[in-house]
Amino acid sequence: MLDHELRRDEGLLVIRPRGPLQAHDFTALATVVDPYIEAHGMLRGIMLEASSFPGWDSFAALASHLRFVRDHHRLVLKIAAVSDSPVVSIAPQLASHFVKAEIRHFPLKDRDAALAWLRE
Repeated sequence: MLDHELRRDEGLLVIRPRGPLQAHDFTALATVVDPYIEAHGMLRGIMLEASSFPGWDSFAALASHLRFVRDHHRLVLKIAAVSDSPVVSIAPQLASHFVKAEIRHFPLKDRDAALAWLRE
């Protein structure tokens, strides 16, 4: 499950996984994000806040996630990965090869610093 909050006034999307990711999570996310991007051209940033990496509940969920990234990565300026998880902390280095957005990792205790960076 993927909780999300679009902060329209700031152009920021906050994402919080609450269990293994499901294919419909990304369809629901696109339903919220796509109209905003159509109206504003892009998102200023995405903050992924996760205490641990939840994984995917199926191959369909992984495929849906990859399609969402493919369709949106050029429309996001920055991504902040906020987590103490070793898996999430290395994700920015891996993702930087496939994603246009600037990506940084922040420990959970630095959540406010991550938001400040996204707002810059």
